[in-house]
Amino acid sequence: MRLIHLDLDALRSFVIGIETGSFARAADRLGRSTSAVSAQLKKLEDQAETALVRKSGRGLALTESGEVLLSYARRLLDLNDEAISAVRGPELEGWIRLGIQEDFGETVLQQVLGRFTRAHPRVRVEGRIARNIELREKIDSGHLDLALAWDDGIASPAETIASLPLCWLGAADAEPVWQVGGHEPLPLAALEAPCLLRSIACNHLDRQGIAWRIAFVSPSLGGLWAATAAGLGIALRTPFGRPPGVRVLDPTAHGLPQLPSLGLNLLRSGKQENPISTHLATIIRQALQETLPEPWMVRP
Repeated sequence: MRLIHLDLDALRSFVIGIETGSFARAADRLGRSTSAVSAQLKKLEDQAETALVRKSGRGLALTESGEVLLSYARRLLDLNDEAISAVRGPELEGWIRLGIQEDFGETVLQQVLGRFTRAHPRVRVEGRIARNIELREKIDSGHLDLALAWDDGIASPAETIASLPLCWLGAADAEPVWQVGGHEPLPLAALEAPCLLRSIACNHLDRQGIAWRIAFVSPSLGGLWAATAAGLGIALRTPFGRPPGVRVLDPTAHGLPQLPSLGLNLLRSGKQENPISTHLATIIRQALQETLPEPWMVRP
């Protein structure tokens, strides 16, 4: 079998074109002509011996082969960029303090810390997994440089990276004991107050006139998942990180309020931007792109 070496420049144009929804915008971002980017796409399709994109209205859509290549392309580019940073990039030294929402502590944080420390072994990273209010307070007080937190509507230096759907969650192996129009209030499993998602749940239930009670309170997300899986109450969360014992409930079928999406923000302290925080922010974005479904990501 003849070995084929994919062109990294072409892969970068392909990825940016898909992420921006237009190869014309990709050309503008890369400082190239649209025809040059189109030629790169054609080269990739020739190498893959299949179409990678198709027209979808005024935009673009990936073919099945394109979806497969996109995943590999991102990983190849990340590895390339990481290698360049490690070998010849700025020899960064110092330290940075990163905070991250508990929902992403076991998945995204591992990827972020691994990539960053391999690329910049002389930078000391102090990490903290915490609730939204604590992350916000430490960003505002300057005790954290970067934080990945839910959008609580409070104005501050922030970049919205993704928008995750909120949903009602219940035990996977049993129907909720609460019934629409019944005499018992809806049992809620929630994190300790103050909690942004707990407030969203209560506000939506109040607006729909549904009586509720707090049936289980946990200081940690692990406890919340355990209580929900055991059927002690219904929880409001995003589906990200949902354990096997918990399922998404159809709000219409269970008489529950429809829910909005919730923004995921990258918060920055008021300090001046520096190369360390800039590179760490880039790695956080890349890790989320690989972890979250593409429709949840917010295009730059």
